[in-house]
Amino acid sequence: KGTGGAPSDKLSAAISEAFGSMDDFKSKFEAAGAPGARFGSGWVWLVVTKDNKLAITSTPNQDNPLMEGVEGTPGIPILGCDVWEHAYYLKYQFRRPDYIKAWWDVVNWNQVNGWYEDALAGNAPSADGSFAAAALVGARRQPEKARAPGFEVKLNFEARFN
Repeated sequence: KGTGGAPSDKLSAAISEAFGSMDDFKSKFEAAGAPGARFGSGWVWLVVTKDNKLAITSTPNQDNPLMEGVEGTPGIPILGCDVWEHAYYLKYQFRRPDYIKAWWDVVNWNQVNGWYEDALAGNAPSADGSFAAAALVGARRQPEKARAPGFEVKLNFEARFN
């Protein structure tokens, strides 16, 4: 089991208001990621909508709720579960529902609590570590000023050896 804390009182109250209870939220989140609901690759998200309400949504492939024209409910993602086969196949094979149930054990609620507060203020998550990167894939960015043609490479990874 992870050591990522628990939802804050404020987030817990919002989850209960939106979904009935934490258990109901988890059931609905898991259902949104099930193969019948999200065919093929994609993500399941907990988002804060424009009216500061919580919603569960699912996006195909690499899409996320920050993208314009996204399938599903747009919003600021505060929690995302990768349901691409690469996330679970080696341990769970074709048992995606088992993977999602086990995934709750590693959710970093301390980070989610912070992102929830930011989202209520209209701010998308920022990545200050590798665990945050998945929530930002495809985020809308302001166009950059024109640059001279060139070549740029960015590498960011972590490795652990036990």
